[in-house]
Amino acid sequence: MRGQLIKRYFITGLLIWVPLVITAWVLSLIVSTLDQSLRLLPEAVHPQRLIGVAVPGAGAVLTLLMIFITGVLAANLIGQTLIHWWERLLARIPVVNSVYHSVKQVSDTLFSPNGNAFRQALLVQYPREGSWTIAFLTGKPGGDVLNHLDGDYVSVYVPTTPNPTSGFFLMMPAKDVVELEMTVDEALKYIISMGVVAPPPHHRIVTNT
Repeated sequence: MRGQLIKRYFITGLLIWVPLVITAWVLSLIVSTLDQSLRLLPEAVHPQRLIGVAVPGAGAVLTLLMIFITGVLAANLIGQTLIHWWERLLARIPVVNSVYHSVKQVSDTLFSPNGNAFRQALLVQYPREGSWTIAFLTGKPGGDVLNHLDGDYVSVYVPTTPNPTSGFFLMMPAKDVVELEMTVDEALKYIISMGVVAPPPHHRIVTNT
């Protein structure tokens, strides 16, 4: 009895500390990575040289400040002109042009306030019939692909778990996907937790006709 009580207390302590330690580790990794941006500053204005001690997180603050200032400058006519000139310059470099514009299209879709990267959480059969997983609706097939598909198809992204940033792009018949009554955020949490953190059930409203 006493052994079971000790085991229960130990597991309870783990459930409290493990998320905290992992969260602290991830935040520390992000801050230390962003701190590398301090190398872009001239040595004369380096925070460690000005203050005399290393300031943890200074690189993260600098990175966020640079992103914000870039956004402010890009929002006016002069900034847009400079960006247009810069993109035209990159377009003259064969390999860089392909990589840059491909990444830009993806980032514009994912981060644009009006973007619809993940429009709807879906339930699909993958990787074989009878096995179900969560996917996200990303649009409809286009280009020459339409000439080779017979019927109504949708484009879906099937993320991996616990890292949803990698996954598989599939084009599936619209009749084979099931729209879920859960938000994209709920679906992502469900995927990242490997099915442990399930979203609350949504009760369908049934109307009598």
